[in-house]
Amino acid sequence: MVPNLATAQSLCEINEQEAALLQARQRPIVLLKKRADCLIAPDVAPVEQTLGIMLPYTPLHHLLFQACRDVYGRGNPCGCPRPGCPRPGCPRPVVLVMTSGNLSDEPIAYQDADADTRLATIADGILTHNRAIHIRCDDSVMRVTSAGQQFLRRSRGYVPEPIALALDCPQPLLACGAHLKNTFCLARDRQAFISHHIGDLENLETLISFREGIEHFQRLFDIHPEAIVYDLHPEYLATRYTLDSPIPLKIGVQHHHAHIASVMAEHGLTQPVIGVSADGTGYGTDGAIWGCEIMAVDLLSFERLAHLAYAPLPGGEQAVRQPWRMAAVYLANTYNGTIPDGDIPFMQQLDRTKWSILSQMIAKGINSPQTSSLGRLFDAVAALLGLRSEVSYEGQASIELEIQATTCTDYVKSYPFTLGQPQGIAPTVDREPIIMNVVPAIEAIVRDIEQGIAVARIAKRFHLTIAEMLAQACLEARQQTGLDTVALSGGVFQNQLLLEQLATLLTSMAFRVYTNQKVPPNDGGLSLGQAAIGAARLHKA
Repeated sequence: MVPNLATAQSLCEINEQEAALLQARQRPIVLLKKRADCLIAPDVAPVEQTLGIMLPYTPLHHLLFQACRDVYGRGNPCGCPRPGCPRPGCPRPVVLVMTSGNLSDEPIAYQDADADTRLATIADGILTHNRAIHIRCDDSVMRVTSAGQQFLRRSRGYVPEPIALALDCPQPLLACGAHLKNTFCLARDRQAFISHHIGDLENLETLISFREGIEHFQRLFDIHPEAIVYDLHPEYLATRYTLDSPIPLKIGVQHHHAHIASVMAEHGLTQPVIGVSADGTGYGTDGAIWGCEIMAVDLLSFERLAHLAYAPLPGGEQAVRQPWRMAAVYLANTYNGTIPDGDIPFMQQLDRTKWSILSQMIAKGINSPQTSSLGRLFDAVAALLGLRSEVSYEGQASIELEIQATTCTDYVKSYPFTLGQPQGIAPTVDREPIIMNVVPAIEAIVRDIEQGIAVARIAKRFHLTIAEMLAQACLEARQQTGLDTVALSGGVFQNQLLLEQLATLLTSMAFRVYTNQKVPPNDGGLSLGQAAIGAARLHKA
């Protein structure tokens, strides 16, 4: 947090749109590119080329900055005229490093007694207030891309402002959202009220926060749901909440259908579109874990037209936390089920004993579900390049791969890939999905690593490969359906480089391209899509 725009400009490169967003009444956190001479300690955001910057939005923040100015003012001037300094001659801008008041994976502590207990191990002191906090609410996080503004988290400042639906809800409904980055949505008439950020529903504390939030919104808007919408994944806590709910009318919605419907809902689209939904995990109608889907979508249904070739996910969630597992899987797929002793560090450092156990799990179908996840493919390439074998937060490997790609200024061409029918399956009257196969790309990446090609160049070529592959799949989809409108959604499209590359390619192919701008492309926007689909199905009924 910085006291003013001038201080922000001394730390980051800021264009007019970003400046306007920073100073908007909602006061979101805005992701901005760091200046080369940025004075913030690198450990505040290790590896990252961006900082999340926000301006004060409460009187208390201004008092804290004034206190900092008073302390800094006691020092001796150094003669540095840096804009935004607290006093003439001081090289240090007044900056407060902010984080939410909670332990990892837990909801924010917003009551004094709870904070005293849960934050005692991480906070040296706690500043209380004589005005009780009514409800917990995280800061909103946004950035500006060439496709427009993008939410990474929609919460304080924007919630509970409603989003208009294209169709009336015949009955009030509750959409329960996803497992990760959960939000819920209450809809009535043509208004959808999306909740503040709840978080990952992985423990009792967050589940309680989810339930309390729903009760709060129901009281706040006097909405009493007569239908409830949920994700098809049987193990999601939000799904279990739905199935245990006394609301009799329950509507199940496929994860990636909801992603694309979220784009349609916020742009008022009611006609069918080509949907490109790309993320880490979503339960598919065939029981596999989907995550790179090209679909023909309307608000009632979808048809899967293409997807990334399936690969096993050895160990399930462990493969998400340990990207080296997916790197090994893609190497094995490339080299006929074996991983050669090649001349690249990943092959040389791979624990063959561990891989032997995993390969047996895969062969026997033990805790190794099939996945078409694009997020896991990004993880695999990051691990192959030696960027990250294990992660400490969701998406870390993919983020670091994008960072590498953005540092390459060379002109590059994409790696090879193929689009075709599933092996051994002939086309039928009922269209079989086209398979997007990246085995040729993995083989080429290995050759580049062997030849000592720079990591940044390989990363940039890989991003372009995925953009061109998705664009070609959309062309195939247009030939099959006649549709020329594309909606992009899913957590992978938080990757700004990929989003902008793909949007540019699709526009050059005469597609109309829509992206999420009012809700996040990640699972935080899923509840809006669920609500839109629920409203459409209630209309049909």
